[in-house]
Amino acid sequence: MPELLRPAGVPPARRLATGTTLAYGFGTIAYGVKDFAFSTFLLLFYNQVLGLPAAEVGFAIMCALILDAFVDPAIGFLSDRTRTRWGRRHPWMYASAFPILMFWLLLWNPPEWSQGGMLFWVFAMSVLVRSAISAYEVPSQALSAELTADYDDRTRIMAYRYLFGWAGGLGMLIVSYTIFLAPEPGQESGLLNRGGYVGLAIASGIAMVVAILVSARGTHHEIARLPRPAMRDRQTLADNFRELGETIRNRAFAVLMGAGLCYYTAQGVSFALSNYLYAYVWRFEAYAFQLLAGVLFAGAMIAFFVAPRIARRIGKPVAAMSFMIAAACLLASPYLLRLAGLFPAPGDPWMLPLLFGIFTINAACGISSTILGASMMADVVEHSEVHTGRRSEGVFFAGAFFVQKCTSGLGIFAAGLILTAAGFPEAADPGAVPEATIDRLTLIFALLYMGLGFGAALFYRRFPFGRTEHDARIERLAEAGANREPLL
Repeated sequence: MPELLRPAGVPPARRLATGTTLAYGFGTIAYGVKDFAFSTFLLLFYNQVLGLPAAEVGFAIMCALILDAFVDPAIGFLSDRTRTRWGRRHPWMYASAFPILMFWLLLWNPPEWSQGGMLFWVFAMSVLVRSAISAYEVPSQALSAELTADYDDRTRIMAYRYLFGWAGGLGMLIVSYTIFLAPEPGQESGLLNRGGYVGLAIASGIAMVVAILVSARGTHHEIARLPRPAMRDRQTLADNFRELGETIRNRAFAVLMGAGLCYYTAQGVSFALSNYLYAYVWRFEAYAFQLLAGVLFAGAMIAFFVAPRIARRIGKPVAAMSFMIAAACLLASPYLLRLAGLFPAPGDPWMLPLLFGIFTINAACGISSTILGASMMADVVEHSEVHTGRRSEGVFFAGAFFVQKCTSGLGIFAAGLILTAAGFPEAADPGAVPEATIDRLTLIFALLYMGLGFGAALFYRRFPFGRTEHDARIERLAEAGANREPLL
C-alpha cells in the first residue's frame, strides 16, 4: 500500500479552551463584514448609485464565479499540502490580510469609466476580493476539523464562528446605516449617497485586517498540536488530480454541497434584495434600519445557544432539516400575507414589531442550520479519511466556501433578474414605485426563497451518518494511527 494511504493522525477528541475558541471565532468577523457588505450593498451601489443596469451588474458579479471555481479548490488543495514550521494553515491566514484590504478598497472606489469599463471593474475586483478572502477563510475553516475531533465540540466551535461572523456583519450594517449611509437633512434615505461608501469601504477593510491577524495570532499556539499528515515528497500532476477526485466523490460531502447550494442561494437573493424590500415594500424609516441589525443579531444569539443543544438531542441532520424548513416558511410568510391583505401595511404600528419578531426567529433558524451544516462538514473529514487515508480538511471546506461565495454571486444575479422581471425602475424614490411592481417583486421573492429553503432541508435529511458512526470512526482511526496500520 502507498505511504500516502497510511492514517494521517487524528486530532484529540477534546473540549477546546475558551480563549482559543474565542480567538478562532473572532477571525470570522472578516468574512461577516465582507459578506454583508458585498451581498447587501454592492448591487445597490453599482445599480442605484452609479446607474448601471441591475441585470448586467448581477451578471458581471456572477461571471467572477467562473474563476472562483478554480481558486477555492486550489487553495484548499495547496493548504492541505503546505508544510512549514507554522503548519499548514497559518501561513495562508497571515499572508491574506493586506491583499484583502487593498482589493476591497478598489472594489468600492471604481474609476470614472464607461459603462462597459465599470462592469469589467466590478468583475475584476470581485474576483480579486473573493480570491484574497479564500486565502484566509478556507485554511481558517479547515482548522475546525483539526482543533478537535469531538462530535459536539465541533458544533460549539462552529457556533462561535457564526456568532462572530454575524456580529461582524451586523455591526458593520449598524455603522453603515447610522454613520456612513445615514440620511442627510431633507433625505428619507442615505443609501444613494456615494460619498458614504468611501468611508464604509475603509472602515470595513480595516475591520477585516484586524480580525484576521487577531485570529491567526490567537490560534498560533495550537500549531504544534495540529495533525501533520505524511505525504509523498514527489507527486505528478495526474496524482494530485486523482487524489482530488477521490476526495470530492464523498457522498456526505455531496449532500452538504447540495444543501449549501440551495440555502446560500436563497440567502444571497434575500441579502441582495433586502434594501429594496426594506425601503420600497415596508417603507422603513432611518430608525428601523438602525434597529434591524440588532434584531438579526438577536437571532444569531439565539442560534448560538439553541443549535448545539437541539443537535445533541435529536442529531445534526434532523436538526438542520427542521431549522431550515422553519426558516423558509418564516421569511416568506410576511410577503405572502401582505399579498393576501392579511399583514399590517406600512404606517401601521403593529407592522414593525411583527415583522421584526419574524425576522428574529427566521435568523435564529437559518443560522442554526448553517452552524450544523458546517459542523457536519468537519465530521466528513474522518469519513473520507477512512476511505482514502488522507485528511483533506482544506479541500472539503474549500468546497463549502466556494458554494457560499458562488451562491452569493448567484443570489445577486438572480436578484437583478427578479428586479428586471418585476419591472423595477432605476433610481426610484420609496413610495413612487407602482403597487403592481411591488407585488410582483414580493411574490417572486417569497416563492423562490421557500423553494430553495425546502430543497436545502431535503438535502440535510439525506446526510448519511450521525454521532454513533462518527465516534466509531474516530476510535478506528486512532487505533490504526497508533499501530501505523493502513486503513484499506
